[in-house]
Amino acid sequence: MAGAPPAELDLDERLVAQLIRDQFPEFARLDLSAPLNGWDNAMFRLGPELVVRLPRRLLAAPLIENEQRWLPVLAPRLSVAVPEPVRVGQPTSYYPWSWSIVPWGRGAPLSATSVHARGAAVEGIVQFLTELHTPAPADAPANPVRGVPLETRDAVLRGRLAGGLVPRAHELLARWDTLSTRPGWPHPPVWLHGDLHPANLLTLDGRLSAVIDFGDITSGDPATDLSMAWLTFDAADRARLLAAVGDHGDPFLFARAEAWAILIATAFATFSDDNPAMAAIGDHAIRQLLGEA
Repeated sequence: MAGAPPAELDLDERLVAQLIRDQFPEFARLDLSAPLNGWDNAMFRLGPELVVRLPRRLLAAPLIENEQRWLPVLAPRLSVAVPEPVRVGQPTSYYPWSWSIVPWGRGAPLSATSVHARGAAVEGIVQFLTELHTPAPADAPANPVRGVPLETRDAVLRGRLAGGLVPRAHELLARWDTLSTRPGWPHPPVWLHGDLHPANLLTLDGRLSAVIDFGDITSGDPATDLSMAWLTFDAADRARLLAAVGDHGDPFLFARAEAWAILIATAFATFSDDNPAMAAIGDHAIRQLLGEA
């Protein structure tokens, strides 16, 4: 396996503290934690209620700008908390990209909960998907790896499966070959989270409390987001979620969602060498996919 892409900038508390002093001195006295690094961003806890979110590589810089532009538009229509920026930081001579201060999401990642105890979150996720998956404007962010026709991801998927890092690759390829040729989304593009999996779903007392990390926000085929049903749930809760969401008059929606689950699960299986939690999501999804195949 491989790990997360390396950071292109060395982000530490000293640099972030300077950004805050220079641009938002009203927060300068708040405690700043050591960073948590994702694939694209570093996050520093700022006091008890806030997080500083900064791109750690050039590729992520436009993604955080998409969050800054569109989360204030989407947040009012969503009944669950999302990381709408409370401050938007500007590039400087010592840090080249936009950055954000966002609310700290209350709750724990659903990925930290036993799979068989996740069912209480289904209703909140259905409501979130229903509220989000509405027609998107023509200037919604483009994303070449989410919401797009499945045939555009075929070569990438085959490359992963040929790399020797994904378990049961031949079975997954056979399943992909069955699913990926189904007709595409027949309706106008809808808003998508783009990276919906149990580590980006927070719960309190079992119920959905926040959805985080909108860096892949885009528009397109809702099957991309519905792939989370295989990444997150067992067969019974997955069936309950999909039945509640409905197929929107598209009889091939859930087949494409299952194909998207193969795409995302194989990415986790390939690139999570340094992140056991993400590797576990990929392993769970692969077992769910092949259990139903």
